[in-house]
Amino acid sequence: QVQLVESGGRLVQAGGSLTLSCAASGRTFSRDAVGWFRQAPGKEREFVAIISWSSTFKYYTDSVRGRFTITRNNAANMAYLQMSRLKPEDTAVYYCASGPGTPTTDASLYESWGQGTQVTVSS
Repeated sequence: QVQLVESGGRLVQAGGSLTLSCAASGRTFSRDAVGWFRQAPGKEREFVAIISWSSTFKYYTDSVRGRFTITRNNAANMAYLQMSRLKPEDTAVYYCASGPGTPTTDASLYESWGQGTQVTVSS
């Protein structure tokens, strides 16, 4: 199994930018799909962005499309979520997840999860 550790979350002002990192260890995740999910207080976990192992397929939830970019570096066993024009409604704990197969927005199909990193956007 892959172990994932997210980092980069912090307090940022609305309109600002932030890049989250996801470091993988254990077995390589170069053939895994990777997803970023988030969970705001009192809300269910939701998918944010997903990327295929080859980076040829990327998909975003409507609320972040055009503002967030998901990337990965398989050689470094890393994945990233670049966030710009942040809004207060982006405030949440952000999780990185990975799993074999086709990228999916269904969180239950991912094998490995990080512990999450807090992003807080102030207005």
